[in-house]
Amino acid sequence: MKPIPTPSPDPAPLLAFGAHPDDIEFGCGGVIARETRAGRAAHFVICSRGEAATNGTPAQRTREAKRAARLLGATVEFTNLGGDAHFEERVAHVIALARIIRRVRPGVVLAPSTVENQHPDHAKLGRMVRDANRLARYGGVKELRGAKPHAIGQLFFYAVTPESEPADLTKVLIDVSAPEIMAAWTAAMEAHASQMPTRNYVELQVARARVHGLRAGVGHAIPLFANDALVFDSLATLGRAARQF
Repeated sequence: MKPIPTPSPDPAPLLAFGAHPDDIEFGCGGVIARETRAGRAAHFVICSRGEAATNGTPAQRTREAKRAARLLGATVEFTNLGGDAHFEERVAHVIALARIIRRVRPGVVLAPSTVENQHPDHAKLGRMVRDANRLARYGGVKELRGAKPHAIGQLFFYAVTPESEPADLTKVLIDVSAPEIMAAWTAAMEAHASQMPTRNYVELQVARARVHGLRAGVGHAIPLFANDALVFDSLATLGRAARQF
């Protein structure tokens, strides 16, 4: 009889991609905090320095992003996909992202959703990350032959706004209600002080998580959206449904 798999004591890293210096924190920072505090390594790849933003300079936003990553227990790097508000969906960019995936070798990848009704950089990055995860698996891509192929376990999309939540993908709610998780998430969002003159993004995200949490019977929850069907070893590993039957 085949033995029942047991969870790995050293889970593969979590890799999160953001189009701009604050996207990961606002969209799924509580998830990051929960994972790192459970012992999983997390790494951020930020694909611009907010050059086109109304508030904050690229240097300031880079500093804020580095501080926010530290508060969430993650490491961070920056790459360029054409510049803020100028992302280009090019094969060369997809290959560059695939090269990062091969280097980090994550188990789970997080990326902005591909819904069109949001900042165009978000949707473009989501599609490029999706494609990069496929190319990272293929041993024959000549530009990637210097790194061993890697297949991730799962790709999840996160939404920075309610409008960017996909209606056609499986929603997974992550409970981030624990006080230490909420405190870390809030502090990481507040680290992006340059963006607060625009609107109170922290309150917006906490309120959205509160609504998702209330619908699921917990304090706060952040939705992720699975790119592919989720596979479980048994019903015993399933969480409960959000609906209170």
